[in-house]
Amino acid sequence: MEYKDYYKIMGVARDAKPDEIKRAYRKLARKYHPDVSKEADAEEKFKEVAEAYAVLGDEEKRKAYDELGSNWQQGQDFRPPPNWDTHGFEFHTGGPGGAAGFSDFFEELFRGIHGAGPRQTRNVRMRGQNEQARIFIDLEDAFHGATRTLNLRVSEPDAHGRMHQRNRTLNVRIPKGVRPGQHIRLSGQGGAGIGGGEAGDLLLEVQFNPHKLYSVEGMDLTLKLPVTPWEAALGAKVKVPTPEGPVELKVPAGAKGGQRLRLKGRGLPGRSPGDLYARLEIVTPPAHGEKERAFYEKMAETFDFNPRAGLGVE
Repeated sequence: MEYKDYYKIMGVARDAKPDEIKRAYRKLARKYHPDVSKEADAEEKFKEVAEAYAVLGDEEKRKAYDELGSNWQQGQDFRPPPNWDTHGFEFHTGGPGGAAGFSDFFEELFRGIHGAGPRQTRNVRMRGQNEQARIFIDLEDAFHGATRTLNLRVSEPDAHGRMHQRNRTLNVRIPKGVRPGQHIRLSGQGGAGIGGGEAGDLLLEVQFNPHKLYSVEGMDLTLKLPVTPWEAALGAKVKVPTPEGPVELKVPAGAKGGQRLRLKGRGLPGRSPGDLYARLEIVTPPAHGEKERAFYEKMAETFDFNPRAGLGVE
């Protein structure tokens, strides 16, 4: 039995990204949809494309197909990912004289692995693709939770397989404790299904808007904390802003510029909340008048200190 090269059918490279495969499918589905195509073999081509996309458009099925490769007939011991044949599309029996189902290769692939192949079909019913987008939120949203409005421009097929653009507006609930890079899944808000199949999901990747005070790394926050030379030299208790209100921080005597002081549990909220790090920046006050200048001159006379001593210069 001839091996079917789904990548060749779709006209994409073997390392094609999911978006490339999706675009190729949409283009070919429009071209060969039996209701609109004038191609003599449009129905067969459409089913062939649908079969290829049913596998390549699903991450786990594609992985299983790639691992099996052209040696599929020797794959009796092959173990694909769990349930790889139980979601993404369904099979429906055609009536008398109906068109043939998916290819013998596809049917034999399923039979060889799971002991039974799909039934013959005239209509292909496939779950829509999962879609991805980014949503930018404020840091404060991660501390308190929020609802944000998301505007999307999406492509959807009509009854004839032609793709149309439309705007969608979604109200998205931001859960407390969300972190940068985390995904929020909106079930049924992804790509439209084929042949009445259910819609895919929309996966929103969370990113934070830049904040005027804090930088974010994982669950931790970092704040640049200005201190005076005497606070750094003598030690002091200073007020530090946090996303949940100011707290008091002890600056140890002899603190140095760039030193980080930790406020435990003051980072992003969660089961194990992150920390907030105050990075000290020693700020030297300007000498605007004679009194200030005299003070600095007195310091120069009093301190035997050369900050460039380690550079090997006098």
